[in-house]
Amino acid sequence: MFGHRRDGKKIKTIDPLMKIIPHIMRERNDAMVMMKYDIDCDSMDNFIFEKRKQESIRFTYMHILVASMVRVFAKRPKLNRFIMNGRIFKRNSIQIAFTMKKKLIDAAEETTVKMTFDGTESIYDIKDKIDEEIKKNSGMSSENETDRVAKALTWTPNLLIKFSVGLFKWLDKHGMLPKKLLRVSPFHTSLFLTNMKSIKMNYVFHHIYNFGTASVFMSMGKERYLPVVKDHDEGSIGIKKNMEAGIVVDERICDGLYYGNSLRLFKQFMEDPSLLDERLEEKVEDIR
Repeated sequence: MFGHRRDGKKIKTIDPLMKIIPHIMRERNDAMVMMKYDIDCDSMDNFIFEKRKQESIRFTYMHILVASMVRVFAKRPKLNRFIMNGRIFKRNSIQIAFTMKKKLIDAAEETTVKMTFDGTESIYDIKDKIDEEIKKNSGMSSENETDRVAKALTWTPNLLIKFSVGLFKWLDKHGMLPKKLLRVSPFHTSLFLTNMKSIKMNYVFHHIYNFGTASVFMSMGKERYLPVVKDHDEGSIGIKKNMEAGIVVDERICDGLYYGNSLRLFKQFMEDPSLLDERLEEKVEDIR
């Protein structure tokens, strides 16, 4: 309440234009900016092959993407901000949420996983954490804390569900949402990720939710082969393996140059995952 939250701290030293924008664009769907990002798969494939050959470790594109985004949030902290009730907050931790099927069949239920990172993890640390969460939440009978909260809420009549969600939104707006709900809510996260590649689908532009605090939504699509110009002078054409990602961001948390430089850093990590082999010695801190 009064600008205080359990999951973030209000930023006080911010320029006047950035301060007024959340009052002009009040909701996240007012401020969504969408872009498609092309990622060359060759270096990722080489990285995956070498790690499997030398260390018998099986990395996936998702391991690389999550590790890349965790490192970007650690080095580019303005990307880890969120807007609530017209105020700009910096998040207390780096969190990534994603939805997964408990089993890859139509009848299987979906569940949501949210992981918290400190930003200094190596790609090995992140792989272990992702694999553990997927294993723990796989299987038709598995149930995590988010599932239990959702089930408890939906046991009530529809009118009471509507009232409860409205109450949660009001509490969240004023910084009074209970800590337990903040911990399990997939809508209160640095990044919400959907892996369309895992179901052999192309990327999508997914809206960011007005409920919660997620300022970045990313969708990774299935890879495909594309024609490219290999030599401009000779006009020779080649083929490259490419993965497309759909990225939707809240433009109110930082300016376009900062977003652009952050996405260039993300692409650098994706196309050279060996940069993530070592733990990060020191994170960059956001302003006060």
